[in-house]
Amino acid sequence: MTENTNHWTKTEMHIYILLLCANADSNATDEEINLIKSKCNKDTFDKIYKEFLGDNEEAGLDKIEDNVHFHQYSHLELAKLKKEMRQIFLSDNKLTMMEENLDQILDNIIY
Repeated sequence: MTENTNHWTKTEMHIYILLLCANADSNATDEEINLIKSKCNKDTFDKIYKEFLGDNEEAGLDKIEDNVHFHQYSHLELAKLKKEMRQIFLSDNKLTMMEENLDQILDNIIY
């Protein structure tokens, strides 16, 4: 993100990360999307989903990195986020190599 770009709220960043997790295997299921929708209001989801669809993975990871540095996250918030990421990854009862790789990349960015 550039200096002129607005930072996301914590909720918006959370939703973006979960969308990235859902799409890690290039197949975001209805179950994954509905689970993510349940974490926020419709307007927030629609805004972030539209932005997500316009980004490639590299741009998305850059945005996440910028926003992680902008917000102060507690250990509890990070643990909750990690748990929800795993829930998305495992919603189809398997963890693909692409999902494992994204999980490691996000761990490096978030922690």
